[in-house]
Amino acid sequence: MTHSNFVGGQWVPASDGATFERRNPADTDVVVGVFPQSGPDDVAAAVAGVQAGYREWADFSPERRAAVLEGAGDWITAHGDDLAAELVREEGKTLAEARMEVSRTPLNFRFYAAEAFRLTGQTFPSADGSLVMTLRGPVGVVAAITPWNFPLNIPSRKLGPALAAGNGVVFKPSEVTPLMGQRLVEALLAAGLPAGAIALVQGGGATGAALVADARVGAVTFTGSYAVGKAIHAAAGPTRRTQLEMGGKNPVVVLADADLERAAQIIVKGAFGLSGQACTGTSRVVAQDEVHDALLARVVELAEQRVVGSGLTSGVDMGPQATAQQRDKVLDYVALGQQEGARLVGGGEPITDGALARGHFVRPAVFSEVAPAMRLAQEEVFGPVLAFQRVSSFEEAVQVANDTEYGLSAGIVTRDLARALDFVRESSTGLVKVNQPTSGVAMNAPFGGLKNSSTQTYKEQAGDTMMHFYTQEKTVYVSS
Repeated sequence: MTHSNFVGGQWVPASDGATFERRNPADTDVVVGVFPQSGPDDVAAAVAGVQAGYREWADFSPERRAAVLEGAGDWITAHGDDLAAELVREEGKTLAEARMEVSRTPLNFRFYAAEAFRLTGQTFPSADGSLVMTLRGPVGVVAAITPWNFPLNIPSRKLGPALAAGNGVVFKPSEVTPLMGQRLVEALLAAGLPAGAIALVQGGGATGAALVADARVGAVTFTGSYAVGKAIHAAAGPTRRTQLEMGGKNPVVVLADADLERAAQIIVKGAFGLSGQACTGTSRVVAQDEVHDALLARVVELAEQRVVGSGLTSGVDMGPQATAQQRDKVLDYVALGQQEGARLVGGGEPITDGALARGHFVRPAVFSEVAPAMRLAQEEVFGPVLAFQRVSSFEEAVQVANDTEYGLSAGIVTRDLARALDFVRESSTGLVKVNQPTSGVAMNAPFGGLKNSSTQTYKEQAGDTMMHFYTQEKTVYVSS
């Protein structure tokens, strides 16, 4: 099926007719859809349309804005089964993972519906008795550039607050998951969002670059790789606000007193859930000498038990990598780890038998003897590759855990609450988990990392602080 952009309040093809295909990553013989490859003219038209049209939406009362966001959530709930199946076919999740994402997305819209009522200012005492107050209003045009690994959940965390604040949005979903991006726009329009308040432009990196380069865009919110985020930050310049959520190299520290079965289950879930394609997923295990070998053996055993296959097949634990490029990247890191001297103790090979040969399938890989300086310990793989690092003390564990350019998520498994709290204080990450997987976050809690994992202003935070990114504040002085 051929799909369209949504520009100027209409579903339209790319202006030059260019298109691209998205194929099922579990079976690349199956075409999910054909989508417009948006060029600079399409992006310019989308920005112009939203700039001209968002004011109608900005004039909506908080009640009306909230009703639209709640209605979008209702639409997603009503179409949940179809959306979950489409998500599996487009991105490669298992059906259980897809259903979880679909069920979470309406909750995000409903949460931000409530935030539409909280756009309040402040009043200040003045020396001359005049009224001094602040007012908050929309930024104007917001560019939302989103990734493929959570193509419903992450965009809803951006579209929700941007629209709750009265902004217009130009939305560019990943070219890997264009259909999910289209479905979100359809949900909002069905719920009564004015057509001028949103635009959808499909395409790849060049489309996103054209969107960021447009000076009429007042704010850019992005989730993706550090390299792309860095380029966006430079292109946006010093006067436009940017919100960037980027990579991670997330460790789980396992102390000598830990329940090893619990630790192994936590690690395997964090490392190989979602096919290893989560920015908060576990990529390193930092284990004390006393438990390292037994823990490694159990993690390898659990990894080998995971059933890899199409997400629509009953009993499958792990789907394909989302793209051929992502599969090849994983295989390259498996080879690199061995070249650098790490020991591959399980998995790491592509699946080339039967029907699975038509998909991007890789068995989960576990490495031991990974030194801190190795690229396998430092660089984000974004796939099912797990690196074990051995340490002799708690102090060394903290040092090794923090020894990367990233600082998104970290975990510790221990029975010692005092040591756990020491780790919470000393971890150089934005998220710290105690006896939990590094992945998984609460929608009503702040989300963001340190170092190269996030911009250090306007983190993706829920509630009033999050709304600051999507609003402009002015100070007003009034005398009678």
